Amino acid sequence: MGNQIAAGLKTRPNCITVAGIDAFTGVEKEFPVFSTPADISCEADVLIDFSNPSLLSSLLELGLSRKMPMVICTTGYSKDQVAQIKRAAQSVPIFYSGNMSLGVNLLIELAKKAASVLWGQFDVEIIEKHHNQKVDAPSGTALMIADAISSVVEEEPHYEYDRHSQRKKRSKTEIGLHSVRGGTIVGEHEVLFAGPDEILSITHSAQSKEIFATGSINAALFLIGKPAGLYNMSDLLADHKEES
Repeated sequence: MGNQIAAGLKTRPNCITVAGIDAFTGVEKEFPVFSTPADISCEADVLIDFSNPSLLSSLLELGLSRKMPMVICTTGYSKDQVAQIKRAAQSVPIFYSGNMSLGVNLLIELAKKAASVLWGQFDVEIIEKHHNQKVDAPSGTALMIADAISSVVEEEPHYEYDRHSQRKKRSKTEIGLHSVRGGTIVGEHEVLFAGPDEILSITHSAQSKEIFATGSINAALFLIGKPAGLYNMSDLLADHKEES
């Protein structure tokens, strides 16, 4: 994702990549590349992160020590790590989202609307597909969708990740989450509402990683001048509506 972000920044006025972070040594770019966040010696206005959960503490330490806004797009965080992000957001502005695509966030809003009408009558299943190099499952986006649906229904849903070990019928309060890994699939998400004699399917397919880079750059520009706090795509979309 770093290459896509750097390329995207070249098309934005008054934007420049001042440094990168890469665990692999010897990476040559037109800007300095450091092995760890602690090694960064230059100043920046905002940090964009697409990395690995293992780097979270060092990234937050960098942002907090320099009072630098952060856009965190990495997925696969534990509950404790999400709490860590929330604590850091009390001191610096942090934009945190498991998916930076405008289309995916619209899908989430549509899924919430559908769930508010169909929950209890229709069964909800979420299917996500990604390339064979993705480590975490289910995807952060699939969990975002499930959490969004949970926020609009009266009963607290149960997330089912493994039916192979289950020898019982499906419960009405269940949300099934299924992961497919193969090839070079950028990212596909489907929310299935299966009811008596009819099925509603809401689907999003990412055609390239550029949409995530574009979203993260928009989020970075959005954070400039913002007070400390935790922001997400809903805040960015609301800001765009106000401007238009």
